[in-house]
Amino acid sequence: MRRRRSLRSRLTLVIASAVAAAVALSAAVCWFLIRDQTQGQVRDSLLEFVPRTEQVALALAGCDGDDTARQSLPGFRGAGPPHPWDPSGRGWSVIRADGSVCVFGDSDQVVPTAEERALAVSGGAPVLRDAVTQNGSEVLVLTRTYTPQPVPPGAPEEVRRLAVREPVAVSVFRSTEDLSGTLRILALILGSVTVAGVVGAALAGLWLARAALRPVQRLTSAVEHVARTEDLAIRIPVEGTDEIARLGRSFNTMTAALSSSQERQRRLVSDAGHELRTPLTSLRTNIDLMLRSENTGRPLAPEAKRRLLVNVKEQFEEMSSLIGDLLELSRSAETGERSADVEFHDLVAAAVERARRRGPGLELRVDLRPWRVHGDVRGLQRAAVNVLDNAVKFSPPGGLVEVRLADGVLTVRDHGPGIPDDELPHVFERFWRSPSARSLPGSGLGLAIVAQAVRDAGGEVRVANAPGGGTVATVALPGTPGESG
Repeated sequence: MRRRRSLRSRLTLVIASAVAAAVALSAAVCWFLIRDQTQGQVRDSLLEFVPRTEQVALALAGCDGDDTARQSLPGFRGAGPPHPWDPSGRGWSVIRADGSVCVFGDSDQVVPTAEERALAVSGGAPVLRDAVTQNGSEVLVLTRTYTPQPVPPGAPEEVRRLAVREPVAVSVFRSTEDLSGTLRILALILGSVTVAGVVGAALAGLWLARAALRPVQRLTSAVEHVARTEDLAIRIPVEGTDEIARLGRSFNTMTAALSSSQERQRRLVSDAGHELRTPLTSLRTNIDLMLRSENTGRPLAPEAKRRLLVNVKEQFEEMSSLIGDLLELSRSAETGERSADVEFHDLVAAAVERARRRGPGLELRVDLRPWRVHGDVRGLQRAAVNVLDNAVKFSPPGGLVEVRLADGVLTVRDHGPGIPDDELPHVFERFWRSPSARSLPGSGLGLAIVAQAVRDAGGEVRVANAPGGGTVATVALPGTPGESG
């Protein structure tokens, strides 16, 4: 199986490739622009050259071997054979209709193509092409039809005799070897620049990849450390506000939340074990006592045995209540799946009826206004029940419990002994029980369950001492006015 490249090497390769492509493209565009510009200059110089009638006549006379007539032309007597190359480096020749090329002496020449020979016969658009002369020089050739100039009246007989009357074409050519050499040097320079750019881009890409992926490496090391040691206290340093920094902050937030959850679970297990130890010890003691009485042949008195069984039953009920509260408190947060629109006033009304049955001698003054909330039905129902159960538990016989729900705020007030001020901050802690209430039934989880259910629904819960005695529990939940049942 082929091994996949690392992210760093892939990022380096992408950066180097992108820069290399950009440098190569720029070098190629530069080379083609310079080539086209220099070739354009050569082409313009060829277009500028138009041989005079006398020059064309001399070329034709030289081609026919009429040296005497050539020397008789005005302006050329005693000048010797004119060279076809002018000072600008251009050369030219004349192409006849039969395809022959007329130049002077051993001057260099270009073999015409069929298209260029056709220009001498029928005319047409100029032909521009690259060619190689007979001496092996690279040249750029421009061939076009030559239009003879009319012989002026009174011209000498020699001029009339040598006047160009036949259809011909003129080829003008210029060497491009210097241009080719310059372009080769330019290509070498641009190629060197491209190679240097690729190497520089690779080094820069490697540096950028290392710098960009350094936070990712720290995050990877932290994740591997957590997976190896289960140490959720680790944090990674975060700098900046980019996506990597956001990822680092999210990781730190996640590990902090997991660490807090792990600590809560650890504390829950520890507290649960501590709370279960007492009823289990009591159960084992009572059962051992009954077994010992049966094994020794000294059975317990019926009344003592009944009290012992009642105590065992109460211990079982206490354990069942404690285990139920633990399951309720530690259940997975499934609010997203179990959330629904809830008529909260109906849940409170059901909790009030349950409280009436548990406190038959109490007076419950109830005022409930319709209120609809979005949350976990089971959790909100348990919260309402626990708040009212606490009020019933701590109310004196024949006491008054006031229950009011208005605008999403549920207040439950009892007229019991109240809670010492130094104990109020602890009422929502798990397994916390006031020293004055340890003789009463309960697990110390009721208000913790209330707090969790209310928080899951986006609300707030408070417990305070009421003026004139007793306590008042306040549950505020976001929602909308509901429909009256």
